[in-house]
Amino acid sequence: MKRASRAQFFILAVAIFAFAYLSFFGASNHFGMRRDVFIKGANDITLGIDIRGGVEAVFTPAEVDLSTVTREDMDAARAVLEHRLMAARITDNEVFVDHDNRQILVRFPLAAGEHDVLHAIDNLGETAILTFVEGSNRPTQENVILLGHEHVTRASAQFRAPHTDAQGRHHPGGHVVVLNLNSQGAGLFEAATRRLAPNGSISIWMDDEMVSDARVNEPIPGGEATISSPGATQEWAQQLANQINSGALPFRLSVDSPDGGMAVNIIDPTMGSAALNTMLLAALIGFILLCIIMILIYKIPGIIACIALIGQAAGIIASVSGFVPTIDSFTLTIPGIAGIILSIGMGVDANVITSERIREELKAGRTIDGAIDAGFKSSWSAIFDGNITVIIVSVILMGAFGPPDGMAASIVSPLMFMFSSTATGFIYSFGYTLLWGVIMNFIMAVFASRIMLRGVSKIKFLRKAHLYGGVKNAE
Repeated sequence: MKRASRAQFFILAVAIFAFAYLSFFGASNHFGMRRDVFIKGANDITLGIDIRGGVEAVFTPAEVDLSTVTREDMDAARAVLEHRLMAARITDNEVFVDHDNRQILVRFPLAAGEHDVLHAIDNLGETAILTFVEGSNRPTQENVILLGHEHVTRASAQFRAPHTDAQGRHHPGGHVVVLNLNSQGAGLFEAATRRLAPNGSISIWMDDEMVSDARVNEPIPGGEATISSPGATQEWAQQLANQINSGALPFRLSVDSPDGGMAVNIIDPTMGSAALNTMLLAALIGFILLCIIMILIYKIPGIIACIALIGQAAGIIASVSGFVPTIDSFTLTIPGIAGIILSIGMGVDANVITSERIREELKAGRTIDGAIDAGFKSSWSAIFDGNITVIIVSVILMGAFGPPDGMAASIVSPLMFMFSSTATGFIYSFGYTLLWGVIMNFIMAVFASRIMLRGVSKIKFLRKAHLYGGVKNAE
């Protein structure tokens, strides 16, 4: 049993250090100018406008008589743009409406390594009108079966493995967009597939582009439809799902200026990379000093606490960088950094509370094993109360100021019925990093620390009470 506990400590400590290395430095291969990313690191984080700068674009309604565009149309277009930016995890954005000139000013940072500015802007300005059409012809009033903004409740990007269905048909699998329909849409879709099976087809169009054309082999009940495309990538599926979830613009938006040029400018950062490097250096020095103090005061529990804090910081960086290549990087801004610092501070507080409880139990005459168990047990309620309160606040911030179709928004929607939907990126960014920091605090400061400290206490030459805060020569 002691040998197993010791092994748990070494395995977990090595796993935390390995995770921290990958979180900060990532894993990638370079082939000439090409870089294949296997695991995203800190360099892949999308930095906000305040740190890295970004793009400023002036959008104008296109292919429509400007005299017919109302204030309500412009406000609706602004809301859709905000939600599209948030859905793409670009939380640091600014969207302003000039009602007099019927223009929308948008400022947003570029993702790490992104250079195709025009492509990013074009994606924002697409109307994103989704239609299900009988056959393969362009949508008309006669052949439209469903409308995305009326019948689709949610779209999600998924990867489906190759499989064979009940009828023996082989499906190659790949990245798809799964659409959940409301009750009316489910009924219309089932009726259409029942009418068209087994020789008809249904095509799905996004604006004027066909994104899927599938043969209808049998009726499809259940209110779920799938958009697939040969050779589809995860980026394609996620982008399409984001556009559908954010809703359709009342008109297409263009960045063509009246003089024939492009109304796009590059924004300089308000803080800059030099200030960021200074901040990171200060954080590193502060962390080293903190670890020295905790080790001097709490001995072995202090060492374990430092390892746990490294794991907590690595987990927060992984949640911001995307870590997995198929997940977009989260935009890190100054408020987001504040959320990280606050959550790390709560991690320090949790470890200090536990270390003090262990010290008190040792002074009360308990054995090392008993003191560790009792210390974690008595500190649990204080740590839980403080952290769960912050989690609730974080979820409310993300739900109130994030995308309305997000999980946090659905959780707090019963509380927000009297407020209008808004998407304020810097508040959402603060709530996001704070939430992940507190979750990692639970994982590292409570569970991982307990396993590691129990494992260390089984090592014979370290079974000395004074190394855990007790009286020297006591067991």
